[in-house]
Amino acid sequence: MVPFMMLMRAVHIKVSYRQTLKSLADWLAIGIAISLPWSTSVTGILIVLWLINALLILDTAAVRRELATAAGGLPILLWALAAVGMLWSDATWSERFGGLGGFNRLLIIPLLLGQFRHSEHGGRVLLGFFASVFVVLVASWALALLPDLLWRGKMFGVPVKDYILQSEDFIICTFALLGVAVNKSRLGSWIVFGGLVALAVLFIANVALVVTGRTALLVVPVLGLLFGWRQSGWKGLLVAGALCCVIGVAVSLASPYLRSQFETSVTELQDYLESDAYNSTALHLDFLKKSVSFIETAPIIGHGTGSIPEQFRKAAVGEVGAASVASVNPHNQIFAVAIQLGLVGAVALVAMWVAHFMLFRGGGLTAWYGTIIVAENVVASLFNSHLFDFTQGWLYVFGVGVAGGMALREYDRAIAPKLCDVGHSAARPHVKSSRRA
Repeated sequence: MVPFMMLMRAVHIKVSYRQTLKSLADWLAIGIAISLPWSTSVTGILIVLWLINALLILDTAAVRRELATAAGGLPILLWALAAVGMLWSDATWSERFGGLGGFNRLLIIPLLLGQFRHSEHGGRVLLGFFASVFVVLVASWALALLPDLLWRGKMFGVPVKDYILQSEDFIICTFALLGVAVNKSRLGSWIVFGGLVALAVLFIANVALVVTGRTALLVVPVLGLLFGWRQSGWKGLLVAGALCCVIGVAVSLASPYLRSQFETSVTELQDYLESDAYNSTALHLDFLKKSVSFIETAPIIGHGTGSIPEQFRKAAVGEVGAASVASVNPHNQIFAVAIQLGLVGAVALVAMWVAHFMLFRGGGLTAWYGTIIVAENVVASLFNSHLFDFTQGWLYVFGVGVAGGMALREYDRAIAPKLCDVGHSAARPHVKSSRRA
C-alpha cells in the first residue's frame, strides 16, 4: 500500500510540475509579445527561456499532429531545404550558418501551434502585443507634439526601434481594432464601436502624419480590401476599394509628409533611370535587378544557403553608383530565398504563406488577426526580407503560431459536438437491432 501511495504522489507532483511549466510557457509568450516592439535583447532572452521551457514539456504527439499539417509542416520543409542547401553553397561556412540562421525561427511555428491549440491564454498574448504597441503610439505622439521633451527617442516620432517596424505595428493594430469594432457594432455596442474606431484613427493618423515607411502605403490598401472582402464579399471589396481611394486622396491632400514621401520616391526613380544615381530607390531597384540575374544563373536549386553576400560582392566589382554597393539583403523575401534555394525554395515559401493564409480562412476575430499578420508580412516582403529580419520575423512566427493555435482550438471545439452527434447516431441502430433480437 505504501509503495502505491508513493507512486501516486510522484505522479501528482509530475502532473503539477508540468502544469506549472505550461503556465510559464504562456506567460513567457506574453512577455515576448510585449517586448517585441521595444527591445531586441529582451525579446531574444525571453525567446530562449520560452524555448527551453517548451522543450521540457514537449508533447511529441501534439507536435507530430501539427507537423502533419501544411501550416506546421511547410515551415519545417523550408528550413530543411535551407539546411541541405548549405552543401552546395560556395560561401564560407560562417556565411552558410548565418544564412541558415534566417530560417531557424521557422522551426518554432509547430511548437506554438501545438501550445496554443491547448492553451486558453492565446488572447492574452495578442492583447499584450496590442497594449505594448499602444504605449509606443502614445510615446510617438508625445515626441511629435511636445518638442520640448528632453527625451527625443530614435528620431522624430519614433521612440524605439525604427520607423518601418513602427508603421507596420500601427497598421496591424489599426485593422485589428476595426475588426473588433465591426463585431461590437453587430452586438449593438455603439459606444464601444465609436471608441475603437477613434483609437484606430489615432494609429493610422500617426502613420499618415508623423512618420511612415513607404511599404506601409501599399500594405494599407491591401488590408483594407481584405477587410471589405471578409465583411461582405464582393460588395464589401468594392466598397472598401472606393473608400481606400477617397481616404487616400483626402489624406494625401491633408498630409504634407505623405506628399513629400511620394514626391521623393518619384524623383529618386527619375534620377535612377536617367543616371547612375545613388539614393534609396536606386539601391532597392538595383538590388532587385541583380537578384533576378543571380536567380537566372542557378534557377532550380539556387546558389546555396548563405550565398547572398558573395553574389552581391561579385556583382559590385568595377561598378559605380548604386550598382557598386555590395548588399547582404536583396530587400525581397522571395528573392532572398530563391537566390539561395532556387525555384524549389521559392515555391516552398509561397506554399507556406498560402497554408498560413488558409489556416485563417474561417470567420471570427481570431481568423482576422491571423489574416492581418500573414497579409502584412507577404506584402511587406515584396520590398523587404522580413522573415529574415529579427523583429518582423519573430512577429510573423509568434503571430501565426499563437493566432493559428487559437484558430485550431476554436475549430476543435466547433467540431466536437458534431463528432458526438455522429457517435450517438451510429450507436442508435445497434441499440435498436439488439432490442429486436
